[in-house]
Parts: sequence; C-alpha cells; structure tokens
Amino acid sequence: MKIPYISISLLVMIVVMSFFGNSIYHVSPYELDKSAILLPPSYEHLMGTDRLGRDVLARMFEGGKVSLSIGVGSAVIASFVGLMVGVSAGFFRGKSDKIIIILIDLFLTFPTFFLLLALISYMSASIWVLVFIISITGWMGMARLIRSESFAIGNKPFIKVLQLGGVSKIKIILKYFTPLLAPIFFISFTFGVGGAILAESGLSFLGIGIMPPQISWGSVLSEGKSVVDIAWWLSFFPGLMIFLVIFCLVNISDYLQRYTNQKDKVI
Repeated sequence: MKIPYISISLLVMIVVMSFFGNSIYHVSPYELDKSAILLPPSYEHLMGTDRLGRDVLARMFEGGKVSLSIGVGSAVIASFVGLMVGVSAGFFRGKSDKIIIILIDLFLTFPTFFLLLALISYMSASIWVLVFIISITGWMGMARLIRSESFAIGNKPFIKVLQLGGVSKIKIILKYFTPLLAPIFFISFTFGVGGAILAESGLSFLGIGIMPPQISWGSVLSEGKSVVDIAWWLSFFPGLMIFLVIFCLVNISDYLQRYTNQKDKVI
C-alpha cells in the first residue's frame, strides 16, 4: 500500500502557491488593463487575462486563499460538530441517541444544496458566512459515521471495565474513544474539505456565493461562463484547480481508509 506522495505534494504545492504566490508573482489580481482584455495564455500572462484585462494567474492565487479557507474552515467546524454529536449518541445511547438521530434525519430530509440556497438567500455572502452555512449543512455524515463506530467501541470489554471501575465519562471519551475514532475523523475531514470547496464553487458559479471584490475559484469560473466560446482559459484554470484539489483529497482519503482497514485486520 503506497503513500500517495504525488497527491500530497501537489496539494501542498497548491496550498503554498495560493497563500504565498502573490508574494512571488508581483501582479495585482484587481488591476484593470484595457489593452490586455481576454488575452490567451502567454509568457506575459501565464493563464491569460479576463474581460477586464486582469491577470488570471494572480486571481487564481487570490481565489485559492478564499476557496481553501472556506473548505478547511467549514470542514473543521462540521467535523468537530459531527464528532461531538456522534460520540454523544454512541456513548450515552438511550434518549440522547434517539433525539440526535431524529435531529440528523431532520437535517438529511432537506437536499443539502437547496438548504444552502435557502440559507444564503437570507444572508449576505462572505467568507465567514459561507463557512458557517456550509458547516451547519455538512456535519450529518460525520455524525452518523462516528455514532456507528462509537457503538462498536462502547461494546468493547475494556470500555465496560472502565465504566464499572467508575472512570469518568469525559475521561473515557477523551482518552479512549478519541484515538480510536481518529482515522474515521480524518477520512471524513478530507471529504469534508472537498465537499465544502465544491459547495462554495457551486454557489459562486450561480452568482450567490463570493461576491466582488472578493475572489474565489468559483467566482472566476462563473465570470468565464459567458465567454467560454472565445476565452476557454477563464473557465479552464479555476475548474482545473478545483478538480486537482478534490482529486488529491480523494486519493489521500482513499489511502487513509485502506490504511485503517488494513490496521483493523491486523488487530
């Protein structure tokens, strides 16, 4: 079982270039140039220019900061909410489990993307608003996985011994449940980052996500849809960035899943 070095290296490179690329590539993503409208990729503009003469590569760097921040921020919040809810349901069981399951099923009743659309229509989109909205619509899958695994861990003999020995519930959860749940947590987290980036890109593509003057990969992709027949690079490069990040995250998540399954077989 090989570690996905290529995916990890590519993902690290995209993250580093997104956050530090503008310090190397000294071109403003906001600078208008009427003499450089819709120029194709060239030595001067490596990813071409848009309808207002702005450099697409500089906008990719700036947009990457926003898209990756939303993806990671949303996944962190959603993962920790899902972890707490799932452990609470699987450990305490009884009425707590029933209430939590009803809550999860209630959220899952609504299609996630339409729920996003409904929530965003009542708020002005910004980075933190999107992080909040995407996270509160993305914790249910994690909670279900953690709940299922928590049930299995709770039935292990050493957990029963600890409970009979009077060890505090908080200590059992933090010291014994958390390490065993870590692999599932990180697998769900990688999927959560990818899902959040796709959600933000979808909202921005529809024109209700990140709004000017802020930039995201989704907003750059949206700007290119009206001129895709004459300026393919406007849609191609942000789409490529989104694809590469999701592809790398899926590969890393697949490796973590196979590693966890192999470890369970050995145990």
